[in-house]
This record gives sequence, C-alpha cells and structure tokens, in this order.
Amino acid sequence: MKQSGKVRSDEVVPFLQKIAFGSGHLANQLFPAALGVFMVVLVMSLNMNPILAGLLGAIPRLIDALTDPIMGFISDNTKSKWGRRKPYILLGAVISGLSFMIMWQLNPQNSELFNFFYFLTVSIFFYLGYTIFATPLIGLGYEMTSDYNERTRLMAVSQFMGQIAWMVAPWFWVIIYNQSIFESAPQGARILSVWVGALCMLLGVMPAFFNKEMVVPDDDKRVNLSFKGLSSNIKEFFKGIKLTLNNKPFVKLCGATFLIFNGFQTVGQFAFFIIVYYLFNGDTVAAGQWPAWFGTISSIGTAFLVIPVITFISERVGKKNAFIIATLLSMIGYVLKWWGFNPENPWMMFMPIPFFSFGIGGLFTLMMSMTADVCDLDELINHERREGMFGAVYWWMVKLGTAMAMLTSGIVLHYVGFDESVKVQSMEALTNLRIADITIPIIAGIFAIMIMWKYDISEAKANEIRDLLTERRGKTKTKSNVEE
Repeated sequence: MKQSGKVRSDEVVPFLQKIAFGSGHLANQLFPAALGVFMVVLVMSLNMNPILAGLLGAIPRLIDALTDPIMGFISDNTKSKWGRRKPYILLGAVISGLSFMIMWQLNPQNSELFNFFYFLTVSIFFYLGYTIFATPLIGLGYEMTSDYNERTRLMAVSQFMGQIAWMVAPWFWVIIYNQSIFESAPQGARILSVWVGALCMLLGVMPAFFNKEMVVPDDDKRVNLSFKGLSSNIKEFFKGIKLTLNNKPFVKLCGATFLIFNGFQTVGQFAFFIIVYYLFNGDTVAAGQWPAWFGTISSIGTAFLVIPVITFISERVGKKNAFIIATLLSMIGYVLKWWGFNPENPWMMFMPIPFFSFGIGGLFTLMMSMTADVCDLDELINHERREGMFGAVYWWMVKLGTAMAMLTSGIVLHYVGFDESVKVQSMEALTNLRIADITIPIIAGIFAIMIMWKYDISEAKANEIRDLLTERRGKTKTKSNVEE
C-alpha cells in the first residue's frame, strides 16, 4: 500500500541541518571504524600479548555499555539554556577526539606492561567521552522531526554519511604499514591518530552548533539532577529502564536489530579469511588489497544504493515492510556468496554486495526512524520525552550483539576446523567456513522477520499519535499560560 509521503513544512529538517547531524554520525562511525584497524598495531607491531590486547578491547567497551543508559537518563533530564543534548555532544566530541590522539602515542621502547596500562587508562577516558557524545546525539536525531517519512530521510542522510567512515577506514591499515610514508607502524599510528582524532572532533561538534533541539513538553516531569536527590534519581533511572523495556514495539526493534547485526558481525571477518585462504590459498601478498577493496565497495554499495532505495521503498510500503524486503534481499546476497567467492575470478566477490548490503544498510536507516516513532508512543503513554534512554538501551543492545558476535565468531572458526597455525587450510575447513558465512546471517534474518511481523506502528498510527500529542501539548501550554 502506498504511503502519503507528504511532510508538513514545519516538520521538514533543512538540508544543512541534515548534513550537520550526518557529520556527527560520520564522527560516531569513524571512531569505531578506525579503532578496529588501529588495534592491529598493538599485536603486530608493539608485540603485545593477544590476551592483553583482548582485555584492552573488552574492558573499556564494558564500561561504555554500562554508562550508556546513565548518560541517556542524564541527557533526558538536563535543564540548561543551551538544551539537554547539545552541551554534551560538544563536550563529548572534544574529550573523545583528544583522548583518541593521546591513546595511540605508544612506543615499542616502552615495556609491554607500561603500554598496557597507559592505553587502558586513556581508553577509559576515550569511551567515557564517546558515551557523552554519542548517546545525546542519537537522542537528538529522534526528536528533530515528528513526521513519519521525514524521520526516515533524516536517518538516511546520517547513515549515508556514516558509511563514509567504513569506506575510508580499511585503508588506514595500508597507510600505517606503508614504509614509504612512515618509518614504522607505531609511528604511523601515532601520527595518523592525531589526524583522525582532530577530524572526528571537528565533525562531532557540528550538531551542537547547527542542529535545533525539540522544546520539551511537560518540563516539570524531568527530575532534578543533583547529589542531594541522588537516591530518588537512582529510582527514577531504573524506573525509566523498566518503562523503556515495557514498550513492546521497541522491544521488537531491539530483538530484530540484535539478530540482524549479530548475524552480520559474526561472519563479518569471515570474508577476510575466505579471500586470503580460499581465493589466494593463504598467500597474503597475492591477496594484497582485495580485502580492503571488499570492505570499501560494500560501504559504497550501502551508501549509494541501499540507503536511497530503502528510503524510497519505506515511503511507499511503510517501514516494517521495507525492513522485511531489505532482509530478504540480503539473504539473496548471502546465497550468492557461494558463487561469488571464486578462485578463478576474484572480481566476482563484488557480485553479492548489492544484495547482502541491504541487511545492515536497511537496518539502521529504518530502525532509528522507527525508534523515533516509538518515542512518540512513549510520550503519549507516559507523558515524558525520553529519547536519550531509548537511544541508550537500543545501542546497548547493539554493543551486546557486537560482543557476542566476537565470541561466536571465534567459536565458529574453531569448530569449522580453521587452523590459525598453518597458511594453507584444508578444503573441508574452508567449505564449512563458507557454509557458516552464508547460513548464520540467513537464519538470523528469518528470526528477525518473525519478530517484526506483527510490529504495528504504521504511518497512519504514527500520524494519529503525533496529532494526539500536538493537541495535548497545546492544551498543556494554554493551561500553563492561564496559571501564569
């Protein structure tokens, strides 16, 4: 069924504001994309024990996941003349940008223990800054417009710009290890981190300066953030989490996201192993830049094909149906990998990309838009705007999925018979790896579709909720003026 697609003029987010918001998301994506590449330097060039390197990846991320809901609660309840989101976005962008620069000022001459504790200490500050920046940024996007379709367009722009990070990041590894540019990889990491941190800082502050926040209804509903009211605030914090998880449409969004993202992340690194060990028989020199190109072309396909197409489809058939279509298209892409990874013709690896890219490309464009619709439903029921809490819980689910995917990925690699100690893998192990690469995301996609099948916030329902909120806010404002 075709949707209306019409947007009230007062609900349109101006193009430059979309770009400013997208700039924040480019920084939000560039940080983790760059980290994934830079972390290789710890083991390969700083000779850090892989277990210690693993701890450096796990401990700060655990802190990050725990602080997300707290930051969401703080952002939702902040009262300041600059707004409840933008001051934190500005502060967090500066802290995380500076911390990223400082974090990678490591030298091989230092002891392993010194580098470990130095990196751990600074990375904790980095992830705290990242939480302060990212959680309010997500909440800001949910409240920039209340129009059903304009929300999808806003998220499409932000996801399009975020994909630029994943186009660029695979080449950081090539730059860092290029001896014609840097004397050593640690020197490359030290210098390149300054450029990356500064760029992320510049991009990250754009929403704080150029985006507008929503005027929050029922301002008296927000708690007073103070040490004196700490006990009551803790109760409100856990009450907020409970209310968030009691929202059935939101739980469906989280469940579907967990499955799609977890399935994708679990097999995410398999492409590298399949390219190197199946297409090039373990010859890393012959494999060359093929893995980097595979990652970059995947991101280009997502940005220039998937996001525009899925935005178009969602305006015609609704967000839920667009999600189902995107997931089914991604399944076709995963099946095509069986023929796409062909040792006789490496170029065929790019054949499945236009299809399987719909999985992740459609996921976050649509889910972030649908979460904004859910925030309206929550206000209708609970008389509060809690975008920060919804954003924090949603992305906590994403981070939980990432952590589980890393664990699952290693387990799958072990049980398919992959042997990291040899350069040439057995054909049985590679066949099992290729089957896992195809079946895991397809099974996850099937369960995600089942979860979303009865998701019921359509455009008509979203517009009805918006109208009820507009009417109620008008009555509240009139009552307030009379009392004054």
